[in-house]
Amino acid sequence: MGDQPLRVLVCGDVEGRFSVLFNRVTTIQKKSGQFDLLLCVGDFFGSSPETQAEWEAYKSGAKKAPIHTYVLGAASQDTVKYFPSADGCELAENITYLGRRGVFTGVSGLQIAYVSGREAQQEPAPAHCFTAKDVAALAAPLVSSSKFKGVDILLTSQWPRWVWQYGNSPDINTKSCGAASIAHLAEQLKPRYHFAGLEGTHYERLPYRNHMVLQETAQHVSRFIALANINNPAKKKYLYAFSIVPLKNMDPAELVKQPQDVTENPYRKILKENKKDKPAAAAAFQEEEPASQFFFDLGKKQQQGSGRKRQSEGDRPTQPKQPRRPPQPTGPCWFCLASPEVEKHLVISIGTHCYMALAKGCLTPDHVLLLPIGHYQSVVDLAAEVVEELERYKAAVRDFYKSRGRRCVLFERNYRSQHLQLQVVPVPVDRCSTDDMKEAFMVQAQEQQMELLEIPQHTDLKQIAQPGTPYFYVELDTGEKLFHRIKKNFPLQFGREVLASEAVLNIPTRADWRECKYSREEEESLTKKFREEFEPFDFTVMD
Repeated sequence: MGDQPLRVLVCGDVEGRFSVLFNRVTTIQKKSGQFDLLLCVGDFFGSSPETQAEWEAYKSGAKKAPIHTYVLGAASQDTVKYFPSADGCELAENITYLGRRGVFTGVSGLQIAYVSGREAQQEPAPAHCFTAKDVAALAAPLVSSSKFKGVDILLTSQWPRWVWQYGNSPDINTKSCGAASIAHLAEQLKPRYHFAGLEGTHYERLPYRNHMVLQETAQHVSRFIALANINNPAKKKYLYAFSIVPLKNMDPAELVKQPQDVTENPYRKILKENKKDKPAAAAAFQEEEPASQFFFDLGKKQQQGSGRKRQSEGDRPTQPKQPRRPPQPTGPCWFCLASPEVEKHLVISIGTHCYMALAKGCLTPDHVLLLPIGHYQSVVDLAAEVVEELERYKAAVRDFYKSRGRRCVLFERNYRSQHLQLQVVPVPVDRCSTDDMKEAFMVQAQEQQMELLEIPQHTDLKQIAQPGTPYFYVELDTGEKLFHRIKKNFPLQFGREVLASEAVLNIPTRADWRECKYSREEEESLTKKFREEFEPFDFTVMD
């Protein structure tokens, strides 16, 4: 397989809903091609009689999983009976139990470390639990090798404790969430992806570093993703798709690229303060850090060598959870809302994570930009909650244009740009069809000898472009997406040139924004007009 990426699906707690899962996977594979494997974290089996009957169909061979599926062991006493041994084994055709703990290396060289069940509070541990000793035994042989860089994937049913430090906050109470020994394991194994379940929610943490900046050589980043249970009523994400080239086949320089929104390591400092005790005693360190100190010192050092908790909860004023600060720009940024450079008079609407502004030198009077409030370079760098709000803005603008007989075209150029700007341009429905627009982009790309690819509608850009990859991307009103990975020398005005061309808006003189000067008064009046007309569609007003 060499450096061919593997396509992987990961699922949260299945809880015995096998047909729901496998039907969903079949649909995905029909739409976007075959995946290489499916990994399941959390509770794979359910405890109801219906789920038992459903399992029998797979066990007997009457039904078959459509993909190689690897599952973790029991996370509750009720489901221990489904696992014939503590070691991994085949449970049914195409469904393999990995085992209580271990490392699975695929033919491609992909390395997956795993720990089943929950952290035990006592010895000997019940069958659905693991101990800090189990975790240490898994890590020791790996980290003792001088060549060890990290594992590709870590699967645990439980979350690692403290994973939210310095990051975006999950939507659950973190007081009692997660296991300290899993945090210790993640810190040692440096997984590129770490998946967990059991908490019934989806949480995609910002990527974090595995090295100290300027003190150690750069290492790859880790991404922690928790998945919800299948068919949860809140429709939280339970299935995650991504492509990965095994670490051992990767070009080292490519491997250590740091995305824009990378944060400090959430475990290092806490675990270091706990080193005085044995790692297992890290569990005694159950205290939350004050939320306001995200990017700075985490409060006072723990008293050296004492396993006691620090100040008790009551001694400290409780602070509201503060949103994570996105990475800060290195120089002045024209688009960070907090920046003095921002032309505030162009701002139309401000949400929690994003805002909307009239485009400087707009192609048409209702050409707008959607931007994150914090400093992010591109769509693939965005945190989940920012993406969510960006999607709301996109939907609102589409509806607004539609009410005025216009199609909506969005494009982004992540190249020689410091801050993400999603350009949103309306095209009158009677001027040209979506197919005409698509063709205009394709033809212009061919003339420039650029490869513009169509990508599946429901594919997340994050699955195609790693953070830091320069690209150009278009989204048409049908949801169709076109993508070009920029190698070198990309015409900066490409998106505008296509839309201004004869085939689309037929305003060729407006292709370059610098030629489209408006006075400040004109800009103010265009912004005011758009804001008033857009108001009925603006969810920030309604919220």
